[in-house]
Amino acid sequence: MNLSAFSLEGRTAIVTGANTGLGQGMAVGLATAGADIVNVGLMDSPETKAAVQAAGRRCHWIESDLGASPDYAGIVAEVVREFGRCDILVNNAGIIRRADALEFSEKDWHDVLDVNLTAPFFLSQAVARAMVADGRGGKIINIASMLSFQGGIRVPSYTASKSAIAGLTRLLANEWAERGINVNAIAPGYFATNNTAALRADEARNRDILGRIPAARWGEPSDLAGAAVFLASAASDYVHGTILPVDGGWLAR
Repeated sequence: MNLSAFSLEGRTAIVTGANTGLGQGMAVGLATAGADIVNVGLMDSPETKAAVQAAGRRCHWIESDLGASPDYAGIVAEVVREFGRCDILVNNAGIIRRADALEFSEKDWHDVLDVNLTAPFFLSQAVARAMVADGRGGKIINIASMLSFQGGIRVPSYTASKSAIAGLTRLLANEWAERGINVNAIAPGYFATNNTAALRADEARNRDILGRIPAARWGEPSDLAGAAVFLASAASDYVHGTILPVDGGWLAR
């Protein structure tokens, strides 16, 4: 196989929440493989932009509150105006709320589902419509979780959203594969990000988590770059509806 199949030269990738953490790690990886990057979210990131530009690619920010029913079609239209095309979508943006299920609030339920599930579906729909219209197909990558496979504790809305993302990935793959659109997901394990700061600060939980990870460390955002490039590139053209764990061996334990 020719390694050029992994090249993203000339492609444009939307990465939601690319300003920090996992989104930033994947955005920089995609840029290194040749893609221009559009960061969609509440905040721009000079750090992400500098890393993308250092890879020789363009980086554009579209301000959007993904938890407030944004204009999804408008986001895609702006990408097409700026770059001429939209080839890749990474639905990375996500939030988490922690509380015992007996005490969990309706607001925390809806806030998490709006960002983690509703926004990925309707942004995927808008992107897929553009991909179908231009006839070139493309790649959609959802971000699942270990809690797409497991229940977890004290994160009911997060677990519900990530379990649903796994099912949604399969459904969209079933409907859109014949249209030349690959829909897959990456399931990160335990990564050092803002979302896991509370876990890492809890000495007992941190010890228990590390004790189960065969790689014996928390993941770094850059650890997701290879999986993102693979699923965004022609190398994965016959891969549809898969959930790819990048977890240091967590699920194998």
